[in-house]
Amino acid sequence: MSKKELLKNTVEHIDITSFDARPIIDAMRKMSFSSRATAHATDILSRMIRDKKCTSILTLAGSTSAGGCMQVYVDMIKNKMIDVVVATGASIVDMDFFEALGFRHYQGSIHANDRQLRNLYIDRIYDTYIDEDELQVCDNTIKEIADSLEPRPYSSREFIREMGKYLAKNSVKKNSLVQTAYEQNVPVFCPAFSDSSAGFGLVMHQWENPSRHLSIDSVKDFLELTRIKIAAETTGLFMIGGGVPKNFAQDTVVCAEMLGKPAPMHKYAVQITVADVRDGACSSSTLKEASSWGKVDTVYEQMVYAEATTVLPLMASYLYHQGDWRKRPAHRWNKLFEQ
Repeated sequence: MSKKELLKNTVEHIDITSFDARPIIDAMRKMSFSSRATAHATDILSRMIRDKKCTSILTLAGSTSAGGCMQVYVDMIKNKMIDVVVATGASIVDMDFFEALGFRHYQGSIHANDRQLRNLYIDRIYDTYIDEDELQVCDNTIKEIADSLEPRPYSSREFIREMGKYLAKNSVKKNSLVQTAYEQNVPVFCPAFSDSSAGFGLVMHQWENPSRHLSIDSVKDFLELTRIKIAAETTGLFMIGGGVPKNFAQDTVVCAEMLGKPAPMHKYAVQITVADVRDGACSSSTLKEASSWGKVDTVYEQMVYAEATTVLPLMASYLYHQGDWRKRPAHRWNKLFEQ
C-alpha cells in the first residue's frame, strides 16, 4: 500500500458535549468490578469540581491524545474542570501541538509491516499512524519558537506558554490544548520535556547557537508546581496513566514540607491505569501506597484499572453534563508567576 492509502482514515476526537453519559455512570454505580470503580471515581471527580477551593491537576501520560481523547482534555480545561496540567512531552508536543499545526493522526493496524512503515516515513503508535515528515515540521517549529526567545533557562511551563502564544497567531486547528491553556491562563508542565519532538527542536536550536541559547530547567518546573501547591492548599489529582507526570505532581506535597511551607496532602485522587503493581513499579503504585509517603489522602481516592480511552469519555461527559463546573471559579494559576 502507498503512503497515501495508509494515511487515509483520520482519528476523530470524541466530543463529550455531544452525548450525556450520566445514565451509564449511574447504572455502573449499581454494578461491580471496574464499572463500580469507574462510577465511584467519577463521583470523586464531581466532588472535586464542586469544591470551589480545590485546584484540580490533570496528569497525562500515554497516547490517549493521539487515540481520540484530545478534545476531552480541551473541553475540561475550557470548562474550568482542570486548573493545572502535568504531562509528557509527547502528549503536549507530538500529539496536541502537532495537530494544532494542521496535521492529523491516522487509524492504522497493529498488524502493519513496520519495515514498510519505516520506508514510507510513517511512525506507529499501536494502531495509530503519524506522518514522520509532518512530525519533523513540528520539530522545526519548536526550533523556530526557541530561536525567537531570549536565551536563558525556561521552565517547561514558560516555554509551553510561548507555544500557546505562537498558536494564537498561527494555528490551523484553533481548539488545541496548548492554545486553550494559554488563553485560559492554565499552566502546563512537562517535566521530561525533551523526551518528545520538543527535544529535537531544542537540540537543533542549541546546536546552531552553542554560546547563546535557551534551555529547559526541570528544577524550575518542580519549584513552580510546588509554589502552586503551597498557594492552593486544597488540591485534587486526575491521573491518566502514571510515569513522571503522576509522581511529579504528587511530590509537591513533600517538596512544600522541605521548603518549610507545609501543605496538606492531595485531598482528591483518581487514577486510570492498566499498570500492574505487583512488580513494585513506582509509576503504577496505588494511591493508598502514595499516602504512606504523605502525598495523597485516602478519604477520596480511587484506582480505575482500565484502558483510558474506554472510560475517560464517559467520566468526562458525566462531569460536563452534571454542570457543576458552571459555578466553579477559574483559578488561572499562570498569573501567579506574573507577580
